[in-house]
Amino acid sequence: MTNKNTRSRTGLKALSAAGVLALGAAVLTGCAPATTAGGCELGPEQSGDLTLKLGSALPLTGNLAFLGPPEEAGAFMAVEEINAAGKGITIDYLPGDSGDTDNKAYDTEIPRLLAADVQAIVGAASSGVSLQFIDRVVAECVIQFSPANTSAAFSTYDDKGLYFRTAPSDVLQGEVLGNLIAEEGRQRISMIVLNDSYGTGLAGFITEAFEAAGGEVIAAPTYNTGDTNFTSQISEALAGDPDAIVLVTFDEAKTIVPELTSQFPGEDLYFVDGNLTNYSDDFAPGTLEGAKGTYPGVNEANIADFIAEMNSFWEGGGNDPLELYAYGPETYDAVVVLALAALEARSTQGANMAEKLREVSGGTGNGTKCTSFAECADIINGGGTADYDGPSGAIAFDEVGDPTAGNILIQEYDGNNVQSTIRG
Repeated sequence: MTNKNTRSRTGLKALSAAGVLALGAAVLTGCAPATTAGGCELGPEQSGDLTLKLGSALPLTGNLAFLGPPEEAGAFMAVEEINAAGKGITIDYLPGDSGDTDNKAYDTEIPRLLAADVQAIVGAASSGVSLQFIDRVVAECVIQFSPANTSAAFSTYDDKGLYFRTAPSDVLQGEVLGNLIAEEGRQRISMIVLNDSYGTGLAGFITEAFEAAGGEVIAAPTYNTGDTNFTSQISEALAGDPDAIVLVTFDEAKTIVPELTSQFPGEDLYFVDGNLTNYSDDFAPGTLEGAKGTYPGVNEANIADFIAEMNSFWEGGGNDPLELYAYGPETYDAVVVLALAALEARSTQGANMAEKLREVSGGTGNGTKCTSFAECADIINGGGTADYDGPSGAIAFDEVGDPTAGNILIQEYDGNNVQSTIRG
């Protein structure tokens, strides 16, 4: 990746001749601007109230569009609360659509957001989609912050220290699901797997855990985003007479399940976070009764007040009630910690905020615990160190931008094809 100066294009055009001479003198005398470990130039502290230009690339269309409403609700609610708090920072929010790797909405949206000089982008939800544009984002020294990426690939990605996420790696989800399947007495399973970094990565971790528990994966056919016919994958998955079948898919499950359950019991299916949603309007009653699945997230019963507030906020904007809340809390927290990092850095420049995200999340700094933007902002504005814990939990970023705490929920479908948490 090419390192680029983080000074905005507008700022470069506005440099006076005297400013250019002064900059040259500074370089000649060895006083070069400070940079991050990734090579992005750190800007000076900003005086007065701050305005953070924040973009998003969330799944408004594509095979994860069912996750769009809760993520949008979390983002918009956080922005409104931050702007209403009057704590020295406001957010100029530019929402955008990530799409998927079939419709490629990100090819239009990411350039639009970068041209608008955003300093952080919240999204994408899909790991495979995030990998399509992460290089473009960090090359501009802009933060990419996903509320839902779970691929392990990001833990070692060359991202200049500018990639963060509030969802734990699929190493954890794969271990939980693989062990759950084994605990339930399954010995031979098949999988149908989305052929991208998320799908094949998660399938690999499920396989590792299941085989370590003594099980055998007899087939794992893959498909590509945009495919609409899954007959060959279903036939391959069924061929060895498996005890259970795991669907590591996104919205394609709506097409796969009816054909699959005409030949295989729905109660013997397992789902993952990419497809664990309400299917009451999609399948005949009883289709999935007894089926189970996993997704990274907090138990909604433990944050009932937040969930109710987020749903009320979303409906208040003229939207239909939320059907699920997956990754809504994680998106809310992503926006909050970005704003807190800007306050701590006294800068809305991406590289400067990235330097403070670990601190305000509790990953470093030994800060004072706080559970709202306003409470944490008061600590920062008073000269202290804030350690934010939000509705998604204690984030505490590590050195690669991963949360050091994570929780995996286990859910089960009822006779109306609606899932609910049974463990987590």
